[in-house]
Amino acid sequence: MATWSNASSLIVAAVILLGLSSASVAHGRRGRRSFVRSYDETCMEMRLYLHDILYDYSNSTSNSTSAAATKPTALSTAVSNPGYFFGEMVVFNDPMTEGRALPPSPGMEETAVRAQGLYLYDKKVAPNAWFAFAVVFNTTGRRGTLNLMGADLMSEKTRDLSVVGGTGDFFMSRGVATLSTDEASADLSYFRVKVDIKLYECYV
Repeated sequence: MATWSNASSLIVAAVILLGLSSASVAHGRRGRRSFVRSYDETCMEMRLYLHDILYDYSNSTSNSTSAAATKPTALSTAVSNPGYFFGEMVVFNDPMTEGRALPPSPGMEETAVRAQGLYLYDKKVAPNAWFAFAVVFNTTGRRGTLNLMGADLMSEKTRDLSVVGGTGDFFMSRGVATLSTDEASADLSYFRVKVDIKLYECYV
């Protein structure tokens, strides 16, 4: 009986250790990390620039990083002219950089940090959008995602989106991302947005 009891204990211990190991791998953790939360001080900050090149049938498909998935609604032009694209939804896979320079065309798709998601125009009488996207990191220093969502009040100089979660090196992170338009063409076929990310909940 003692031998069976010892064997049972070893099996239970092995299962527990395996479960803990699997959970660590699934969450992308590198060893033991501690949860940090503070609403007065950030646990991580970064600045990135998002580059969006909208495909409009006249530009190159290889350069474009976003495309309209729906057309503006009839209500868009019925209410006002030009209608501010009310009801249009755009899907994007945009490069993000630490500096303002747009990545060269041949390597744009391989940019190590990307914003992948959608935005839609949701106001009839003024330009306004709602964003939902993931910032995807695939660098030697950082791997994982940060998930952002919220209203982009385009009439404001700066706008805040909520960081609602993350994976990998950003597992369960929360905070605020402040957006400000850094450059934009008149027809919005290209825009660059400065994104200041401040995390207040992190695993470090």
